[in-house]
Amino acid sequence: QVQLVESGGGLVQPGGSLRLSCGASGFTFSSYVMSWYRQGPGKERELVATISTAGGRRNYTDSVKGRFTISRDNAKNTVYLQMNSLKPEDTAVYYCKADRSDGRQYWGQGTQVTVSS
Repeated sequence: QVQLVESGGGLVQPGGSLRLSCGASGFTFSSYVMSWYRQGPGKERELVATISTAGGRRNYTDSVKGRFTISRDNAKNTVYLQMNSLKPEDTAVYYCKADRSDGRQYWGQGTQVTVSS
């Protein structure tokens, strides 16, 4: 059974940090490009960051560059999103996604991040 389970969300003050984790099971994690997406209130889901299968290539949306870092541990079947200098506009449900080159893809259920004083 394929599962992607996000954790680490919560309430944080502006300027604070959170580290999201996404644990994978039921598929060959190291064969999948991993991404983090987010969907804020009243907004469309957007791509936040992507990491290649071996972790050598990372891409970020402009609004999080310099503040967020995506990483992965293929031995632990886990992808991470370190979020620093958080802003209220980062408030969203954060989802991880797995993509394989043949088009197969999986989504997690999401974890809520709220940035507020």
